[in-house]
Parts: sequence; C-alpha cells; structure tokens
Amino acid sequence: MHLPHTLVYLCLLIALGSVGLGDQTTHQQAPTAAAPAAAEAAAVPEEAEQCSSCEIRQQIKTMRLNAIKSQILSKLRLKHAPNISRDVMKQLLPKAPPLQELLDQYDVLGDDNQDGLIEEDDEHAVTETIMLIATEPDSVVQVNRTPRCCFFSFSQKIQANRILRAQLWVHLRASEEDTTVFLQISRLMPSTDGSRHIGIRSLKIDVNAGVSSWKSIDVKQVLSVWLRQPETNWGIEINAYDAEGNDLVATSVEPGEEGLQPFMEVQVSEGPKRTRRDSGLDCDENSPESRCCRYPLTVDFEDFGWDWVIAPKRYKANYCSGECEYMYLQKYPHTHLVHKASPRGNAGPCCTPTKMSPINMLYFNRKEQIIYGKLPSMVVDRCGCS
Repeated sequence: MHLPHTLVYLCLLIALGSVGLGDQTTHQQAPTAAAPAAAEAAAVPEEAEQCSSCEIRQQIKTMRLNAIKSQILSKLRLKHAPNISRDVMKQLLPKAPPLQELLDQYDVLGDDNQDGLIEEDDEHAVTETIMLIATEPDSVVQVNRTPRCCFFSFSQKIQANRILRAQLWVHLRASEEDTTVFLQISRLMPSTDGSRHIGIRSLKIDVNAGVSSWKSIDVKQVLSVWLRQPETNWGIEINAYDAEGNDLVATSVEPGEEGLQPFMEVQVSEGPKRTRRDSGLDCDENSPESRCCRYPLTVDFEDFGWDWVIAPKRYKANYCSGECEYMYLQKYPHTHLVHKASPRGNAGPCCTPTKMSPINMLYFNRKEQIIYGKLPSMVVDRCGCS
C-alpha cells in the first residue's frame, strides 16, 4: 500500500532544499501538523489520488524553478541578476569567431545535457573561458584622450599558473585596396614614468581590398605578468596602419561597428573531475508511476527575464517526485541505516536527487564581461529514496 500523497508533499521541502544547496543541505524535520491530513488522505479514492499526484508534481515544478533561480545567482556569487537589457547585450556581444563557436555548440547540442561528469566543487561555478571587452585606459596614460583603447580588468581570482591560453582579438576594417599593414601592440605606461609605450608585438598582415577580418594574437606571457604584477597593467595600445596611414583597427564603437572592439579570450584550467554511473527510474508527465521517479522539467531563462544569459536560453533541469515505500528500506540497506539515524524517521524516506550534473553557461557578469563557465549540480540525473 502506498504512503499517503500528503506525506509525499511533506518531502518536497527536503528535496528542494537539497537541490538548492548542491546536495549538501541538512534535512529539516517534517511539520507535525501533517498527521491529521495524512489520516484524511488514507480514505481518498484512487482517481482523486492520481489528481492529487498531478497537483503535487505541479507544485514541485514551481518550487524547483524558484530554487533554480536562487541557486544560479548563488553559484555565480551574485546577490541580484545583472541589469543588462537585450539591446545592451546585442551591442556588447563581440561578433568574433570564438564567441560564435560557443554559440554554434549550443545550436548543435540544443537542450541536451552532457552527463557523466560532476565537479568536485558543488557550491560555485568553475570558470573555463572569460571574454574581456576592452575599455578606455586611465587618463594618466592618455594625451588628449589618446589612446581610447585598450584596458582589460582582471579578477583577482584568476591565477597566472592556471592560464592555459590567452588570445587578443582585434578586428581590421576593410581597406580600399590590397595592402600590407603592420599590426603593433604596445604596453601603456604613465607619462611620468618616461616612455609611455613599450612594444609587445609587431605583426605583418596582408589585407585584401574590401575585406574586413578578425586577427588573434597570443598574449599569454603579457597576461601572466599582469596577473603576477597587477600594478604594471595600465593597458595596451593597438594600431594597424595601411600604406595611406589609415588605422584599420576598430578600437572604438563607431556607428555600425558595435561588437567589433578588441577583446581578450582567456582559458582557465579546471579542477579535477570524477565520474559516476547514471541509473534510476525515469517517468513522463503522463506516467501512472507512483514510486520515486525523475520527471522532465525545462528551465527557460527568457521566462525569468534574464537577458544577461547568452546561452543556453533553456536547459533540461528535471525534478524528483513520488512515494518512497517502506519496502525500499529493506531493498537498500544503506538507505535503511540513514533512515534509522534520521530525526525524521517517523515521516519515512523521501524522494530526493541522488545524482546531479553541471551545465555550461555563457553569460554577462556585473562588470559586463562575458563569462563561459560551468555551474555544478544544476541537472537532476537520478532520484532515489533517502
């Protein structure tokens, strides 16, 4: 005989609390006020019980969505969602190859998630790639507001020994004729320190008439110095003059050149990973299954009003629902031991996530920097009774 559905509902707070804190939250004791309700539910007809199950699942879905919103902000260490509108996002998004490659990956993967990997850090996002948009340098390195580009602000959490790759991307405007340009990158210094420019790189580039293009330059060594000695980071100046003396580098946002300003693509190493096997019971919304089961749930960030999330626009989060009968305690000895030690032993085992996996997310942070990172424990892969 199944446990009353009311008792199942009392497990929801336990299940959602576990999801919201990365499977590490301590379970709270079920309210004692549920006892009279449980007695009444015992006499409910089977048809009414099925309807009650649908209502409970709908309540779980609503609570799971609310938990996910709080969970994402917590993992990204954000108190509030970044206030970035869709129009601003379109202006800031670089129209560049590395970003397009990431977006193409989401187009190929769609809403599917890659299972099998779980991050050791179950609490916060693990950054993989950061795209830093160039801003205007400090006035101490400028003369008559020149140069107007480029300064890159780095978080103190980025460690030099974890940098795998650092590429500076610049966009060259179309030239009127075939020509050769010399792309020069100079490190900026305050004018009081003597020379304001220290050469970093000089590249010879052949340009075809009427063709604009993106060029990438390896700046890992420069970035490593900046991270170890932040006081030396005053920014860089980028120029690419053609034979007529025209600077072809798009360093400021002119009309029609939105998303073409220089940016830096930095890849950071991740921590160790471990793998686990996936198993468990899966159900759909029309399933008559009453046991603990995993149900599909799609999170749509546009429904949240989160324009700051670039990709994915939606993903499959899933949720757990169903009854945990006492026979589970005999089938799974470990669960039996947990049940005996639990202060909520009288309430019976609850249906909760027992395995979760991460998602990759491309988003703007509060500084309007583009981050490509991994958020752990965002997808329910398996549900069980505990």
